Amino acid sequence: MPETAPSSTQRTLVTLAAAAVVLAALFLARDIVGPLVLGAVLVIICDPVRIPIERRGWPRWAGTTAVIVVAYLVLAVMGVLLWVAGVQFAQLVRDSADQLRQTGDDIVAWLRSLGLEAQAAEVVNDIFEPSALLSLVGSLGGTVLAVATALFFVFAYIIFMAADAARYGDAERAFGAARLPTITRVRRFNVGVRRYYLVNATFGAIVAVIDGLALWAVGVPAPVVWAVLAFVTNFIPNIGFVIGLIPPALLALVVGGWPLMLLVIAIYCVVNVTLQVLVQPKFVSDAVDLSLTLSFFSVIFWTFIIGPLGAILSIPLTLLTRAVVLEGDDRAGWLRWLSGDRSVAPSTASPRPAAVAGPPEHDEGRTP
Repeated sequence: MPETAPSSTQRTLVTLAAAAVVLAALFLARDIVGPLVLGAVLVIICDPVRIPIERRGWPRWAGTTAVIVVAYLVLAVMGVLLWVAGVQFAQLVRDSADQLRQTGDDIVAWLRSLGLEAQAAEVVNDIFEPSALLSLVGSLGGTVLAVATALFFVFAYIIFMAADAARYGDAERAFGAARLPTITRVRRFNVGVRRYYLVNATFGAIVAVIDGLALWAVGVPAPVVWAVLAFVTNFIPNIGFVIGLIPPALLALVVGGWPLMLLVIAIYCVVNVTLQVLVQPKFVSDAVDLSLTLSFFSVIFWTFIIGPLGAILSIPLTLLTRAVVLEGDDRAGWLRWLSGDRSVAPSTASPRPAAVAGPPEHDEGRTP
């Protein structure tokens, strides 16, 4: 019997099944995939360093070495900033132990006066208990240790990927027009990743400086810690602002009461919402052509798939998925347009189906 071509429904089911298998594999191998993607992103960001070196006629290994050194410096600077912030935060908790307990007692008494259950009051009390905060720091220390282990793999990945990146630069000359569409997609992805992190780093530095100076001016302890936190959380789209606000707001409640807490919240809302919510998305959209909805969803999705690193790497992973799955398929133009890709015109993203031929029309008064 002749074989019949699979229907569109069957193809869709096969595609969904394959996607589920791939995502399950990524979930199970998250400890390997996360550092691998981080290493790749660092190499993509730092790869332009080799351009002026090779233009001077220096050997290729010199440019590769420069890429590796710059990538290591980026990791080292971020690690030092986080370590300093963690040490200062732990010292701050120890110094403010009595104030933390008193604030917890005051909130518990207020909740009880409102008739709330004792269990809810105990939860609030645990939040301001110094031992609970220090245990949180301890758990974060364990997380840092796990991250340090992952960084070992990142360091190795960077060396291998930087060496391969130098060879991949000759792909267009080696294959010419035969692979030009694929090379173009790869270059577009690389440029998008660099632009995204450049925009985030720029806005993160501006927000961190403003927040740190504002917290120092109103008397919130350890403003450098919260400035570093604001810079790091700026790389988490949409929800990073909330993560960076909660610790200094709670600390302001401890040292200055409700008025200082509300002032800190107001400062963050004015500064961070204005820059991160109203201004930055426009620049990010111009850099990577992703819709705001997809950007927000990608943070949650990739964090679930590969863990905490997924929050920081969510945009590059989404760009990579679009480049691999959608940009090579001419029939997926409308999906690319829905994702925010402005290089696809709406008129070409969803081509109008051809008219169905019907019976010929007959003039009135004429016999068929």
